[in-house]
Amino acid sequence: MPSINLSKHLKCFFFILVLLCLTACSRKIELQTNVLENDANEMVGVLLKSGVFAEKKTSKEGATVIVSEADIGRAMSVLTANGLPRKQTTGLGEVFKKEGMISTPLEERARYIFGLSQELEKTLNQIDAVVSARVHVVLPERIAPGEPIMPSSASIFIKHKKGFDIDLMTPRIRSMVSTSIPGLSDLQKDKISIIFVDSQEVKIGLEWTMVGPVRVDASSAGTLQAILMSLFLFAGLSLAFAIFCLFKPQQVRKILKLDKK
Repeated sequence: MPSINLSKHLKCFFFILVLLCLTACSRKIELQTNVLENDANEMVGVLLKSGVFAEKKTSKEGATVIVSEADIGRAMSVLTANGLPRKQTTGLGEVFKKEGMISTPLEERARYIFGLSQELEKTLNQIDAVVSARVHVVLPERIAPGEPIMPSSASIFIKHKKGFDIDLMTPRIRSMVSTSIPGLSDLQKDKISIIFVDSQEVKIGLEWTMVGPVRVDASSAGTLQAILMSLFLFAGLSLAFAIFCLFKPQQVRKILKLDKK
């Protein structure tokens, strides 16, 4: 009876298992911790589209974005280029929350300017293709008695992605800001300065996905699944046949017609 090389099949089977385990045990790094879940979802989506595999874990404190240690440099570059995680702004309701002693007029004015800037930044960050926005507001103020009142003004900084239409958006942004800040609507346009800066592009790589414990290109996931299933099926059938040969050698010889006539 031909000998069945059981040890050879077992070695092949266990080699595949060890390879999968080693791939799964690559060290993970917490890239961002305690962030809002929506921000974490956005970060994971951007990283995956840029060829950096990332995953999210949630806890009571917030969400955590995790990447492989080998990908941390590229992940930081991708997030920076996309203005992530987004700056947490404070609304006027939170700024003027009454706590403790009575505030002075100067403190109230400073808090109002800060809250107004935060509200405008929050609105500007909702515009498509805007990576980040900053707004600096100056309200009407008399420097000294008898001096003319310093008029309102605003400075706006916008970092945007490729495809942002500056010519179209400039008048819209200027109109929104001028009607949001007291004393700006009747002044000249030069009282609202807007600076646009292109965001540095990060070359889009592969989009990753998981096939069991293995990280692969999303376009190759189906092929790898088919290969792995075929390998496991072959290994299982080989193992079953080897066991059958060990316990039923006579039937095997009869099936293979190896018995002498």
